[in-house]
Amino acid sequence: MKRIKLEITALSPLAIAAKKPGSVSEAEDHIPGSVIRGAIASQILQLSNQQTPRIAEQNLTADGGDFEAFFLGDEPAIFQNAYPAVAKISDESNPNKSKPDLISRVVNDEILVLPATAVSSKTDPGFKPKNGVFDTLIDRFCADAFNYPYDPSDPESIKENADARVEPYSGFYSCKDGKYRSHSNSTRFLTRVGINRQRATSQDDILYSIEVLNESFQETPQGQNWHHVVYRSEILVKDAELAKSLTKFINHNSQLFRLGGATSRGLGKVEITATIDEDAVTKARIKEFNEQLETRWQLWLVFGEPENKLLDNRTYFTLDLQADAILTENWRRTTVISPKMLCEFVNLDDEFAQLNDEEEKNNFLKLEVAYSSYNYRSGWNSAWGLMKDIELVTNRGCVYLFSINKENEKKWTDKLKDLELNGVGDCTSEGFGQIQICNEFHNVFRENAK
Repeated sequence: MKRIKLEITALSPLAIAAKKPGSVSEAEDHIPGSVIRGAIASQILQLSNQQTPRIAEQNLTADGGDFEAFFLGDEPAIFQNAYPAVAKISDESNPNKSKPDLISRVVNDEILVLPATAVSSKTDPGFKPKNGVFDTLIDRFCADAFNYPYDPSDPESIKENADARVEPYSGFYSCKDGKYRSHSNSTRFLTRVGINRQRATSQDDILYSIEVLNESFQETPQGQNWHHVVYRSEILVKDAELAKSLTKFINHNSQLFRLGGATSRGLGKVEITATIDEDAVTKARIKEFNEQLETRWQLWLVFGEPENKLLDNRTYFTLDLQADAILTENWRRTTVISPKMLCEFVNLDDEFAQLNDEEEKNNFLKLEVAYSSYNYRSGWNSAWGLMKDIELVTNRGCVYLFSINKENEKKWTDKLKDLELNGVGDCTSEGFGQIQICNEFHNVFRENAK
C-alpha cells in the first residue's frame, strides 16, 4: 500500500457543510475525504472531456483507464479526511512569563484525533502551558480489575487549591519532541443576497448566510501576520504505478481543484500538492502499549492481588477511530465493534466461527471495554445531483480495547497493520472508518499530563 500525502492550502473560504437531521447546515471542522474524492474525480472527468487533454492527464482519462481503478474498481483508492495543520504552540520568546502565550503555526507533523478517554481540567483545559491533558483508559481498566473506584482529578488545580474536576477533552493534536499541540481552524458567516434571474438584481426577502472555514489565520491575536490555513490528508493506493500517476496528476493541476459548495461564487479555491510516502507500522505501538499496561498494573498492586490476573498470557491493543465510522452488524447500524465484526474486518471470521463456546472465543479475541458515541451524517452527492442518505455514524475518537492470546500475537499484528490502512466499516474510500492501532496518547498518565 502506497500513501500519497496531500497538503491542501486554502486560498478562499471553504463552504463544507455538515448536514444533520432537524438542524441547519453547520460548517465541518475538517475537509471530509468524500469531498476530496469528489473534487479529484470531477477534475479528471472534466479534463477527459477536452478534445486534447494534456499529457499528464492522458493515462487517467483515456478509455476509463486509471479512473476506473481509482474510483470504481474492487479495491478503490482510500481518500482520508484532511485535518487542520494549524497548531497552537507555546511562545518561548518571553521567558519571564510563568505560562507562555500560545501562537498559531502551520506544522508538518502527523495530525491525529484525541481518544475519547482523554480528559483535561474543567477550569483551564488544554495542553501545556494550560493545565494539561492526560488519558484514563489504562487506569480505568486497572481500577475495574482491582474492583476499585477511579475518579481522576487535575493535579495542577490541586496545587493551586482550585476546582480539580476534569472533563472529556477532544479535538485534533500533534506531537513533536514530547510536546503536544492542539489543532483547529476558525469559522465565520458570509451573508449573501439572492439574485432575481430576470432582472439580474437583488431579490426581495432573500437573504441568507453561509458558515465557512476561514482561509487564513493570524499568528498571534495581537499580530498582523496572516497566513493561509493548511490541511493535511492521505490517499492510500495499492498499486505503486497508480500512486505515481495520481500524484503526477494532482501536482500538474494543483490550483484547479475546488472543494465544498458555492464554488461558482468564489468559494472553495485551494492548492493541493502531493508526495508519495511509505507505509506506517503498528508493531512498535502495540509493544509499547502493553509495556505501559504492565508497568501500570504493578503500581495498582498496592491494593492487593486482583481476583483475575488479566495480563497472564494476554496481549492488549486498542482500535482508535480517527474518523467517523459507519458500522453494521446483522444488517443493523451499531456503534460498537464486536469481536465477530473485528474478525470479519481482518478475514479471520471462519476461524472465529469454528470456536465452540464463549470461553474459547474470549480466549481467541475479547472486547474488554468500549468508549463510543454516535451522531447522524448526510450530504450532497454532486455526481448524482441528490441528497445522500442519512447515516448513523460512530464518532471519531471512540476507543475499543481488545485482548488476544499471546500465541496469536504475530498473526494479529500483521492483520492489524492491514486493517489500519484499509479502515473499518462502510464507505472507507470516502474517509469513513479510519483507525489507528494503540494511539500513543494512551501512554500519557495523570501525573505527567501533557
